[in-house]
Amino acid sequence: MRLDVNLLDYLLIAVYFATVLAIGFAARRRISSSLDFFLAGRGLPAWITGLAFVSANLGAIEILGMAANGAQYGAMTVHYYWIGAVPAMVFLGIVMMPFYYRSKVRSVPEFLRRRFNGATQLLNALMFAVAQILIAGVNLYALALVMEALLGWPLPVSVVVSALIVLSYITLGGLSSAIYNEVLQFFVILAGLIPLTVLGLVKVGGVAGLFDKVRQSALGEGGLHTWAGTAGANPMQAHWIGIVFGLGFVLSFGYWTTNFAEVQRALSARNTNAARMTPIIAAFPKLLIPLVTVLPGMIALVLFGDLGKGQDYNDAIPLLMRDLLPNGVLGVAVTGLLASFMAGMAANISGFNTVFTNDIWQAHVRPDRPDGHYLNVGRVATVAGVALGVGTAFIAAGYSNIMNYLQALFSFFNAPLFATFVVGLFWRRMTPWAGFWGLLAGTLSAFASYFAYKAGVVDFGTELNASFWGAGIAFAVDVLVSVVVTLVTTPKPERELRGLVYGLNAADLEDDALAGDTRWYRSPVLLGTGAVILAALLYGVIL
Repeated sequence: MRLDVNLLDYLLIAVYFATVLAIGFAARRRISSSLDFFLAGRGLPAWITGLAFVSANLGAIEILGMAANGAQYGAMTVHYYWIGAVPAMVFLGIVMMPFYYRSKVRSVPEFLRRRFNGATQLLNALMFAVAQILIAGVNLYALALVMEALLGWPLPVSVVVSALIVLSYITLGGLSSAIYNEVLQFFVILAGLIPLTVLGLVKVGGVAGLFDKVRQSALGEGGLHTWAGTAGANPMQAHWIGIVFGLGFVLSFGYWTTNFAEVQRALSARNTNAARMTPIIAAFPKLLIPLVTVLPGMIALVLFGDLGKGQDYNDAIPLLMRDLLPNGVLGVAVTGLLASFMAGMAANISGFNTVFTNDIWQAHVRPDRPDGHYLNVGRVATVAGVALGVGTAFIAAGYSNIMNYLQALFSFFNAPLFATFVVGLFWRRMTPWAGFWGLLAGTLSAFASYFAYKAGVVDFGTELNASFWGAGIAFAVDVLVSVVVTLVTTPKPERELRGLVYGLNAADLEDDALAGDTRWYRSPVLLGTGAVILAALLYGVIL
């Protein structure tokens, strides 16, 4: 699957790498404190943080994984966007970001410490750190596939070299460097994927030709629908209950509202309104991303008959690049994939170094040290995180579809965390130890559900559907244990919960609104409602 690159393609890639490193060196000049390194000094406008928010998720996992899903499951893959992302992103912006931002926490685990206790903070911090290292490994493996195709390098060499690419600019400029590069990467990624999609459609005879060929493929008519057949047979073997509750509620809200790798972008915004607008601005491009991820996967399915048989679904995008793109455009597409890797990997590592430094090292290992000490620890954690990611890349290599692996990780780590958050946010009676034991029980039940499926004890049909149900089980167990423990333990007094639960505002809350925040195009509620309506209208096109 070697790509036929020439000097022009390599030149485009080299120019991109030079730009990335230049941004890293420029951002380094603005790093004078740990707040600058971990949260970009909380001074960025909403459009910057919004594009970084969507770009951080538009990593190599998203592109290769969703294209793989498009080839394996067809149009049903759009559920990950229209019900599995946009509603939760809007909820994060309207409801949860005020609690995160106004409490001045530096991370999601720190919020849990203030709402519950140090034990809950440490448990979540350890879980998050492990998750980010595992997901960073998926990103590394995804880029290594591209490097292997581009240069013909063996997988181990590709993984190590790929890791060094992102390590340089994050260590230099921290979150500022990551965010500004993510904005650049957003446009570079689209510049690579749009020509690929257009040329692919031309190759298969347009949209009508694609639909005809999908009907004749292994997916059949079911590959062209989203909700039809979800009470019976469909390519994903998923029931509408699992899609709505498992994906649309638990997995989606669990990921978008509690995953610090995403929330961190909003926390770097310049005020509360900008923080609320961050995920909502990101929701609008998110609605259309399936056109350059899912659609190419379906095109690859009908062009390459051995996908899922002798060829991994993960190879859908590289195969299209090899056969469809002329030199020059091929260089842009390869650069776009490299950019997507950097965006995803940067989100993983910047989230990891922040949580490790603030919520493990400072909170539980070496408290009360000078600020410069934690800045140095953050840089060391960055190097360690990348090194560990290299090791976990080889776990991802064992999956034909890396999105199956990723969704399993989300069901383990994000679904129970969302249950703890949503109960603790809206039920002020929930006690500190209920937060800890509920989170632990929910996580263990997600692992138990997954391993029961892998062992053949229960049958969920497909690995993705197993993740949907596992997430639902984890959520239900977490809520049940939280309620039971709350009934036998002592809650915090209301004065300690102000600004941390719904209905109890902090007494010393300052208005940080800026001129223009009251205009309609800066209204989180208005724009968020519009994004959800657009998602519903798009479903109407391919029911």
